[in-house]
Amino acid sequence: MAAVSSVSFSALGRCCSEKKVFKSSTSSRGSNFEGFRFRTRLLYYCVGGRASNSTPCAVMQCMSASTDVPTVSETKMNFLKAYKRPIPSIYSTVLQELIVQQHLMRYKRTYFYDHVFALGFVTVYDQLMEGYPSDEDRDAIFQAYIKALNEDPEKYRADAQKLEEWARAQTANSLLEFASREGEIEGILKDIAERAGSKESFSYSRFFAIGLFRLLELANASEPTILEKLCAALNVSKRSVDRDLDVYRNLLTKLVQAKELLKEFVDREKKKQEERVQSQKADEAIKKCVGEYQYAGL
Repeated sequence: MAAVSSVSFSALGRCCSEKKVFKSSTSSRGSNFEGFRFRTRLLYYCVGGRASNSTPCAVMQCMSASTDVPTVSETKMNFLKAYKRPIPSIYSTVLQELIVQQHLMRYKRTYFYDHVFALGFVTVYDQLMEGYPSDEDRDAIFQAYIKALNEDPEKYRADAQKLEEWARAQTANSLLEFASREGEIEGILKDIAERAGSKESFSYSRFFAIGLFRLLELANASEPTILEKLCAALNVSKRSVDRDLDVYRNLLTKLVQAKELLKEFVDREKKKQEERVQSQKADEAIKKCVGEYQYAGL
């Protein structure tokens, strides 16, 4: 397997740092479709996680009793009620599909919330919503989205941030030594390893794999052997993680390319608009001169 950092999130951020507003128009449909297509492919990949059929631990279970499980329509309606502002179609379509798929994941009997899963989801959401016209609206959409699933958006963000801060302070070796160390994050990883090892209260998903990817990227642990050792320490199948990360990295690369195409299109349209403005100003200046000449002749 290639080095984990072959397509890093920091590199992706540099490629996509310039945020643009994409307005719907006939001339922009082709470029918008490119961004939508790759976002959609990334979406369907990310929500296609697998889960264990084993009985979950009551303490860690993050779903209501079967009589309290809402329908997909209710979850979607809760989202639309919580966020009532229009969402550009390139994002709206993907979000609607994503919330349907995550609803099915969320209310599975085997669903479990943990910090690595949260980091994986937050990472995916931020990548999908990169370039959204308003940072404030993007955060409000995140809040509405998670609340529609009857979960806590603040907890998602806080837990993801804790893992990110911890990972930034780690080296490849210290990342692997969590089992022999004390600390809040170390305890969380120990709990995951214990549950995954027992195969009775752990649900693997692609969000979890992406969370691991993010930890390794932040710790600058790019050697493939580090991923292998971390999977072993967490009692997680490296084969599954390898497969999921390979696909995810490829999709991220294509997403960057799609965004570059969108940027080129926006730049061209901006240049055309500037040329039209200059032409209009020139026409107005000519008309003014002609008018003054005619007035002077009278």
